[in-house]
Amino acid sequence: MSSIADAVKTAVIIEDDPEIRLILSEVLESAGFSTVAVGNGVDGVRAVLTYRPLLTTLDVRMPGIDGFEAARRIRAQSDTYLIMLTGLQDEADVIAGLGAGADDYLLKPFRPRELRARVEALLRRARTAPAQAGAPAEAEDKPGASGAALPVGVGAGAADAVSGDAADDGEWLVHRDLSLHPENRIVLVDGEDLDLTRTEFDLLAALLESKRRVRSKADLTLVLRGEAYVTSYYVGDADKRAIEAHMTNLRRKLGDSPTNPRYIETVRGVGYRLTSDA
Repeated sequence: MSSIADAVKTAVIIEDDPEIRLILSEVLESAGFSTVAVGNGVDGVRAVLTYRPLLTTLDVRMPGIDGFEAARRIRAQSDTYLIMLTGLQDEADVIAGLGAGADDYLLKPFRPRELRARVEALLRRARTAPAQAGAPAEAEDKPGASGAALPVGVGAGAADAVSGDAADDGEWLVHRDLSLHPENRIVLVDGEDLDLTRTEFDLLAALLESKRRVRSKADLTLVLRGEAYVTSYYVGDADKRAIEAHMTNLRRKLGDSPTNPRYIETVRGVGYRLTSDA
């Protein structure tokens, strides 16, 4: 059975071009990873499930299933950090990749130093443990049994979400009927657990912490990198489009309307902030 420590050392490379596979292997091995490289999407999905890597790079155009479908299959079963590599520059393609579950994307031809910088930025972000096949289920605990207080208005529907290890110390961030626990990475809407990707969670947490203060797209890009200011590479238009795509996915899961928002409003030409409590 793989452990988190084992996963930290492993990266899966899914790329049909042998020269690019070699470059990716060299970059990731120089960053301390052991690599497993495959040439198509089907074998890539199998490799992720077999090796349970911390990081996966994924080409878009491949024989068999394409990168979008491979990303969906991987994300349904794995918490691996997923970077999509693509020569497709249209905004619709970027949105499709992020919607399929990618954490980040990089346009080809890419610069090895930028790839490593993006990998390092991903690794600075919190990561939950991957599910272990055949692991016994934890005994059920009731909300608050270990001393954690639920936010006001959260009912019995949160019982499964706030149990066992999820009852550690920490404060909830609350806006209307939306509640988020930063340490335990739990999100509740009207007391019901909401399943978000790591990126969606981090964006929502940043907005809840900022309340009515506007967060620009560039600012939110830095949040995802774990940086307070630009260091490794600048924030470009592609990064801002990625934030827009993630926000679209987040709003869809929240059931929020951009034209009549309940939780997150767009400040045109600037960025995003929480709606007023009124």
